[in-house]
Amino acid sequence: MNISRWLSLGMIAGLSFYLVIASPAPAYAMHIMEGFLPLKWAVFWWIVFLPCFWLGFRSLNRIVKEQPELKLLLALAGAFTFVLSALKLPSVTGSCSHPTGTGLGTILFGPWVMSVLGALVLLFQALLLAHGGLTTLGANAVSMAVVGPLVAYGVYWLVLKTTHKQKVAIFLAAALADLATYGVTSLQLALAFPAPVGGVLASFLKFGGIFMITQIPLALSEGLLTVLVWNWLEAYSPDELRMLNLLNLGSISPVTTKDA
Repeated sequence: MNISRWLSLGMIAGLSFYLVIASPAPAYAMHIMEGFLPLKWAVFWWIVFLPCFWLGFRSLNRIVKEQPELKLLLALAGAFTFVLSALKLPSVTGSCSHPTGTGLGTILFGPWVMSVLGALVLLFQALLLAHGGLTTLGANAVSMAVVGPLVAYGVYWLVLKTTHKQKVAIFLAAALADLATYGVTSLQLALAFPAPVGGVLASFLKFGGIFMITQIPLALSEGLLTVLVWNWLEAYSPDELRMLNLLNLGSISPVTTKDA
């Protein structure tokens, strides 16, 4: 193993260590917790999410049937999202922030596949870790498993086509997907709990301002970690990346991806 790969491994370990030890104090919420949203908003976000889940299930089913060799990479994308999104860090008001991990899977398989993988991650976290909830699963899935991946997908291909720098595109896609997730969460909370003075806008600015204090450094860390993991995929899984038409890209159109 050459020096550059050892350095990459050390940086991955260092960033992972930072994300773990940065949460020494207890936090009181993870995602939007069970029963927190009024019933009408919980139902609304489920209605918004279900069509996205159906599109994702159809894309996932096609990938598994046509390219079963990619199952391990699908599992890796799901595991990456599960681990990163379970690392909760206390926010300034007792709520919490966390990385999302959806950027990597989006770049590999497209945004709709992540609506399924992300929803499964949120379901397991709700059932096994008491993170989030079942009534709020629709809202959490829309923010983390739908909007975040859609933003990552758009940013990745826009930056790649304009700069031809794949690593820059991966970094920005992962980081901005993270921030977009919390932007949507802030909007969901603002719609459900508008401020007495200033209404939804004032409430959105309050929630967004609280989250951004911890979320901006987290998003930058997630972007760096995603690039490092991508370097390892290039080194040890080039065949899978080649099957997805993602190896050494510089000017390839997004229509070549399986999920487009």
